[in-house]
Amino acid sequence: MTHLYVDATTLIALGTVGELEQLPAVQTPLFVLPAIQAEVTTQPAAANLESFLQSESVSTEPPVTVDDERAMEVLGETTVNGDVQLIGAVLAHTAAGNSVAVVSDDRRVRTVADGLGATVTGTIGVLVRAVEAGLSTEDARRIVRAIDTNGLHMTAQLRAKAMELLDEAGSQ
Repeated sequence: MTHLYVDATTLIALGTVGELEQLPAVQTPLFVLPAIQAEVTTQPAAANLESFLQSESVSTEPPVTVDDERAMEVLGETTVNGDVQLIGAVLAHTAAGNSVAVVSDDRRVRTVADGLGATVTGTIGVLVRAVEAGLSTEDARRIVRAIDTNGLHMTAQLRAKAMELLDEAGSQ
């Protein structure tokens, strides 16, 4: 089984537009680490996350001991934060020979996690999986437009690519 960790960037993007329920389309169970949860402070994302965390498909307790010390070294950080906990979880899983995945829109987190052997996707990847799982392409497109309007500002090129990926997923 792959252990999937969701970063604050995706929680904020989907939480702001009330679409956190799209996350389980990627995989369950999902893990939202405490330091990542603490980084989601804007409303309505924080309130939506609090409700979402009551779901049976989400856990705040990872099945491994997160390697914060090594993660701080890898990231050049001096304190534990969401990025450190997430990379610490990736390090712990890969050291144990477990499959691990990360959902994040943060370039540094994505690059480091990928370099450590994690499977990496982002908010658009979550929506593609949701379409593959039955969400209508039009609903997914609406969510992308809402995210773009409410905070995760996309370039025209990125928005067009997102729509193309959603259309491809919907045609399969």
